[in-house]
Amino acid sequence: MNIVVIGEGGHSKVIRDIIRSKEANQIVAILDDKYTEFISIDGLYQGPVSSAHQLIELGYELKWVVAIGNNERRKSIFTKLGLPHEDYATLIHETAVISPSASLGHGSVIMANAVINADAHIGHHTIINTGSIVEHDCRIADYVHLAPKATLTGAVVIKEGSMIGAGATIIPGKQVGEWATVGAGATVIRDIPSFRTAIGTPAILIQNKE
Repeated sequence: MNIVVIGEGGHSKVIRDIIRSKEANQIVAILDDKYTEFISIDGLYQGPVSSAHQLIELGYELKWVVAIGNNERRKSIFTKLGLPHEDYATLIHETAVISPSASLGHGSVIMANAVINADAHIGHHTIINTGSIVEHDCRIADYVHLAPKATLTGAVVIKEGSMIGAGATIIPGKQVGEWATVGAGATVIRDIPSFRTAIGTPAILIQNKE
């Protein structure tokens, strides 16, 4: 695949390693708004995110990935570019374990040593970070980020845009609402409402900053 990577921060470094681990893949461009012009250096295009359509006009058969950890920013870029989900690559580290009955959305990235078990569903543009566990029958929506070593036990539901912190655990059958945040190391034993933040063991809701 010829892949365009959007974003050049720390998260992007890990994604680029996954891409380069397979000989059939080639990174043809890195787009980031730290660049002010669209240029090619040694065959690699660089430019601001707004130069995406210049790349398309070059006639390459391209796949895209938004390599940015922030959920709102990933959704914003997807919306701004207006490309179909099918144009985005789903990237899987070679050490990840994924059940044949699991489903993965477009543009999602599965990091090293992650586990996705039977009949789990991962939405579009979602990050399953290093060592995370998604157990059977979980339902994870679009633009979610499971930080390293987060654990979702059976039949957990994570709705759009939510952030599950590093080392957090959610017990079976619980739900995290849209654009909610579960703090690092938290243990979720009750449903978390949309747009709220929960921390601690057991997790409790805290007042979000205005």
